[in-house]
Amino acid sequence: MAQKTNVIVILADDLGFGDVSAYGSTTIHTPNIDSLAHGGICFTNGYATSATSTPSRYALMTGMYPWKNKKAKILPGDAPLLIGENQYTLPKYMQQAGYYTGAIGKWHLGMGEGNINWNETVKPGANQIGFDYSCLIAATNDRVPTVYIENGNVVGLDKNDPIEVNYKKNFPGEPTALTHPELMKMEWAFGHNCSVVNGIPRIGFMKGGTNARWVDEDMADYFVDKVKRFLTANKDTSFFLYYGLHQPHVPRAPHPRFVGVTNMGPRGDAIAEADWCVGELLKELRKLNLLENTLIIFSSDNGPVLNDGYKDNAVEMAGNHQPAGGLRGGKYSLYDGGTHVPFFVYWKGRIQPVVSSALVCQLDIFATLAGLVGRPLQEEIDSQNLLPVFLGENQKGRKELVLEANGKMAFRMDNWMMIPPYSGPERNITGNELGNRKEFALYDLSADKRQVKNRATDNAERLEMMMKRFLIVTDGYYRAEEIKSISK
Repeated sequence: MAQKTNVIVILADDLGFGDVSAYGSTTIHTPNIDSLAHGGICFTNGYATSATSTPSRYALMTGMYPWKNKKAKILPGDAPLLIGENQYTLPKYMQQAGYYTGAIGKWHLGMGEGNINWNETVKPGANQIGFDYSCLIAATNDRVPTVYIENGNVVGLDKNDPIEVNYKKNFPGEPTALTHPELMKMEWAFGHNCSVVNGIPRIGFMKGGTNARWVDEDMADYFVDKVKRFLTANKDTSFFLYYGLHQPHVPRAPHPRFVGVTNMGPRGDAIAEADWCVGELLKELRKLNLLENTLIIFSSDNGPVLNDGYKDNAVEMAGNHQPAGGLRGGKYSLYDGGTHVPFFVYWKGRIQPVVSSALVCQLDIFATLAGLVGRPLQEEIDSQNLLPVFLGENQKGRKELVLEANGKMAFRMDNWMMIPPYSGPERNITGNELGNRKEFALYDLSADKRQVKNRATDNAERLEMMMKRFLIVTDGYYRAEEIKSISK
């Protein structure tokens, strides 16, 4: 059987539209990520579905809008698997199409069935929804358990030092950031004052598993090694790899060789480390003569945030750098900066470099890869097959897209974005604008990417048309007591 086109999806964590130099930023240098953009399709209108991690990853894996699953919210580290074992998923599709599938890096989609025993094989997990191989962190690098989980098993676990995890209360006698601040090498700003692991205070409480705990500074190297091993082991077969980078999510603790390589402190240095990770993957593909037969998709799970719970001087050292690239908002936000993210598609020798203004979303990766593979989809999903767009053959992307942040929704149609009124604070504790407004907002993104001028009043007909369409697309999932349709 002829070898199929290999596929790699690289998903960064909290990387903003302005955090890569491919979009013109002069305050940061990301040459390896840029090589994907300059050598392939550089999308200027690429989106995640959501302004936070778990729901956007859910959409990528299932091809379904995450707001259709009320549990698709930011998960704690001990949350049960969000995706049903019988649910149709992208890795299952690729598996059934003859691909060997792997998931390496950040997960944050839950594991187990609740009340997890981390000292036994944890399932269901990635392996039960379509991945032949997995090596993951359960949630985020600021949440416990701070261990690597390979094919459901904690790596390096000593059964005589069992792991216990609790997100409600501490274990008797166990130190925390509040009781033993002398253990910390990184200070918390908010929300991260529970167990201290590797000198870093975390969300949640953890006991045991001492030998299995990761060293944050080594995480990039650890996962790069796993990626290289995966590529080498599967160089003679067809593979699908999901590579979840943990950068630049907090806590930002890059390897010492990256410390100080930027003038933006740990956040900038973490982005440089992420760029190195991409470069190492590309070098390995070249070494194995796989680059010409591998489609690579690069994006980020949501927009950027600077102060997300640690005192790492991200705000103070940002200088002239604009993480969202001039877009309004960021992580957690309904404004464009929350979901408008870097999005590149690269296939050496097959895709000709082009900058594309087509509207595309990570939601569409599922159906688009089905178009590439040529095996029919077995279930109806929200994902759209945009293969000609991903290959640069045309720029006819999506017509419309529902965007989500913390359970609230906005709607993009063509170059216009509509945000209904919502109650709530203007900003959250991170300082990012949330998009909560007392009145409807309508923005022409082609002329006003910063979303400064609200056109709802002077474009009342367009607003009404978009609201009507929004209610049809969301089909009863749209719920907010303070909202009344403007349609007559």
